[in-house]
Amino acid sequence: MEPWLSGTHTDLPAVLRAVVHALEMAREDIDAAVAPLPDAALDARPGNAASIAFHLRHIPRSLDRLLTYAEGNQLSPAQLDALRSEGEPGAARADLLADLHAGLEAATRRVCAFAGADLEQPRGVGRKALPASVAGLLVHCADHTLRHTGQIVTTAKILAGI
Repeated sequence: MEPWLSGTHTDLPAVLRAVVHALEMAREDIDAAVAPLPDAALDARPGNAASIAFHLRHIPRSLDRLLTYAEGNQLSPAQLDALRSEGEPGAARADLLADLHAGLEAATRRVCAFAGADLEQPRGVGRKALPASVAGLLVHCADHTLRHTGQIVTTAKILAGI
């Protein structure tokens, strides 16, 4: 059963609950997609597409960045350094998945912390402070995560020859 049909997180407002369910679905889909692949496949780039390893790094790091903006903060030098290293090959599967899982769990806690907050509050994104809102950033956390999850699933199918 997909997380959004599980009846969980009923203590959260609907928007936050939907974001949390999207993060849970991403974890389930990613774990299932990468399980049958050999470790070397995680760095493969079929058709010059981004590697699965890239997406596994990008998801938790982008969630961290988006939630930093939603919380009304700017990115730290460490977050900017992490952004620049997302495409590096050679990470171990266990490390990639551990970082992904930890990032999804941290993001879930941070999303839940917005319960009771004014989701219409304006937020600026990036150095140019592009206009957004707390709700817009939270919904984008779900959208962006599921976009990259779909890319992982598709790339995994290609690599598995399915």
